[in-house]
Formats: sequence, C-alpha cells, structure tokens
Amino acid sequence: MLPIIVMTTPAPTQGREQTPIDKLIIWIGSISSIVVHTIIFIFFFALSLFGVMSWQLMLLVLTTTVSLEAIYLAIFIQLTVNRNARELQEVSEDIDEISEDIDEIGEDIDEMSEEDERDSATRARQEEALDVLTNDVRRVLSDLEALKQSR
Repeated sequence: MLPIIVMTTPAPTQGREQTPIDKLIIWIGSISSIVVHTIIFIFFFALSLFGVMSWQLMLLVLTTTVSLEAIYLAIFIQLTVNRNARELQEVSEDIDEISEDIDEIGEDIDEMSEEDERDSATRARQEEALDVLTNDVRRVLSDLEALKQSR
C-alpha cells in the first residue's frame, strides 16, 4: 500500500470548518498528489514490464482509472466554483450594505453641516441683535444720566 501524503496548506474556506471534500480538493491540487499519481503510474508500468500484468490489461486499468478520476475532478472543480461563487455573492452583498451605510453617513454629515451653517448664521444674527440692544441700553442710560444731571 502506498503512503498518503497529506497537504497542510489551508483551504480557502474562511470562517468555516473544512469538509472532507475540501481537504480532498486541496490535496488533489498539491505537489504530493502529483507525486502519488506518478508513483502509481510507474508501479503499473513496472507490473507490465515484469510480466505480472499484460500491457493491454494495464492500459485498460489505467485508462479507466484516469477517465473516472477526470470525471470526479470535474465534479470537484464545479463544487469549488459553485462555493466560490456563493462566497463572492456574499462578499458582494456585504460590500453593497457597506456602501449604503457609507452613503447614509455622508447624508448625515451633510445634514449636520447644514445645521451648523444655520446655527452659525443664527448665532451671528443674535450677536448683532445683542450688540444693537447693548448700544441702545447704553444710549438710554446716557440719556437718563443726562436727564438726571439736568434736573
């Protein structure tokens, strides 16, 4: 029996636990998978070279195995594509929500700026009115002082 080499590269499954399929897909796309497949092919060719198995049977077994493996690889690839499409859709929805939040924050900032401008204008008018009133009170006080002194 051939030893199975396990690939330790983390899967692109952020935030969720790896399933056995995820682990298999990671292993299939690794250098260790190439090494194992190469060893298996060499083993079958050696069986034929040493007369343990006929060439026709060896080629039939390898062809059938490779065909089945190609079918499964296509399925694994489609599973990965589907999962990535779902994850991209989720990310896209998150980006849309964040964009909406940013737009709302921008509108709030604009409203606050307008309120500040209105408050500043109101404050300026109030200061002007206060200055006018202060001057009027001073004038009235000076008139009263003048009247007191004239009596």
